[in-house]
Amino acid sequence: MRFFKDLSLSSFTAGFVAVLVGFTSSVAIVFQAAQAFGASPGVMASWMWAIGIGMGVCTLVPSIWWRKPVMVAWSTPGAAVLASAGLAGGFGMADAVGAFMMSAALVIVAGWTGWFEHTMKRIPVAVAAALLAGVLARFGLSGFAAAQTALPLVVVMLCAYLVGKRLLPRYAVPATLLAGIVMVAFTTGFHKTDLQWALTYPVWVTPSFSPAAFASLSLPLFIVTMASQNLPGVAAIRAAGFGDERARGGDAGIPISKVITMTGVVTLLLAPFGAFSLNLSAITAAICMGPEAHRDPDKRYTAASACGAIYILIGIFGATIIGVLTAFPKELVAAIAGLALLSTIAGALKVALENEIDREAAIITFLVTLSGVVVAGIGSALWGVFAGALALAVQHYGNPRRH
Repeated sequence: MRFFKDLSLSSFTAGFVAVLVGFTSSVAIVFQAAQAFGASPGVMASWMWAIGIGMGVCTLVPSIWWRKPVMVAWSTPGAAVLASAGLAGGFGMADAVGAFMMSAALVIVAGWTGWFEHTMKRIPVAVAAALLAGVLARFGLSGFAAAQTALPLVVVMLCAYLVGKRLLPRYAVPATLLAGIVMVAFTTGFHKTDLQWALTYPVWVTPSFSPAAFASLSLPLFIVTMASQNLPGVAAIRAAGFGDERARGGDAGIPISKVITMTGVVTLLLAPFGAFSLNLSAITAAICMGPEAHRDPDKRYTAASACGAIYILIGIFGATIIGVLTAFPKELVAAIAGLALLSTIAGALKVALENEIDREAAIITFLVTLSGVVVAGIGSALWGVFAGALALAVQHYGNPRRH
């Protein structure tokens, strides 16, 4: 099978790092969202089953089918919105499931009509690259900020990364992760977790639909997911060279509208079991789409496929796998994420700033996105794009020298 010929240690490691970063950085927020709607332990486990299976299928199947690194994740800001709205509005689990399904229907419309992809095409390349750099830079900063509490670990991992980039660039990230694991094993040790090897079973929750749940849950979830997740997700795809028509020979890239529609359909089907929102990934996508995953872009789909396979395992063995992942110290997770994203951050900044005519708009987009500001419940990704578009309009509208 071609997949196994294309698979390499670096691509598998990239897939594992993507899962490690994605789950350990935000799984607590998902639990808070479930608890806000009064979820029982069984229902909370079902949420992990539905999300794991959903992300795994939406990542693994199209990646192998198209041989492109399609990366799908849950909506972390969406989970945060749900956690807040669930506590404030007094909604139950049935209301939440109904809201998930209504939000998924809006995502299907956005993908099927193609309006979201059409909107993304109108965003200048410099602004899109600055948006991606701003989203990823926060993880880069967190990686080095981890030195405040684990200086020896971060120094060892940084040295391993630099030596790996010099001697074996293709295996720099696996070597860095291994160095971090060895360092933790011989110093502080991993967090103790109560591992129970058991299958996770889905629990059906009959949905309830209401205008109040649509206004308080569905609409905010849809807006936040599209603005804070799918928007930078498309930017990550474009920055990695997997956009509409790839520069290397013009072969077709990842069909954005089809992927958006797919995430909406799968969310709709799995919502009664706890899948609240599936969307394009930005952070983990950058890990699996970059040169560290594989030096040949045509083989980076194996990194996404490995990530999807691990997601499915998490869905099947939810509590057990999460226990293993959360045993990693948060400093190790932050450091490996920051180091794995360095090349992507640098590349995005290069694209954002190389054209002088768009430079100020790009840096404004970058800084607003990096700030993490949240206004009216909408994250900094969308506000960064608005700020960059405003700068472009003020500076260049009606300017005949603008090309």
